[in-house]
Amino acid sequence: MSVPKRNLKGVQDIHTHSGRVDEVHHPYKAYMKVAALEMEKERRDKERESAMNRVKTIDARFKEIETEKAEVLQAMEERNSNGFSDEIPGMEHKPAPHRNKGGFKIRY
Repeated sequence: MSVPKRNLKGVQDIHTHSGRVDEVHHPYKAYMKVAALEMEKERRDKERESAMNRVKTIDARFKEIETEKAEVLQAMEERNSNGFSDEIPGMEHKPAPHRNKGGFKIRY
């Protein structure tokens, strides 16, 4: 038969309050935490500004692209309205040459 376990407690069962001291007892910890949060806030603000500048640059490029596209399309319309054809002389469509599908071969 096994020995019945008694309600014995050891050292590991003693609950203490060590390590549970809050920032009120150590104000320097609270100040350090506030300082760390402020530094993170400043870094995030710089990241945000950088991202906003990138978005502005991208938006400006979109506008430039649309302007260039409109100019090209307008030039094409003017060319076609003057009686020019879309095909360039000497640039007929030719089929691609037949390729050997034998794979890569090494000769020794």
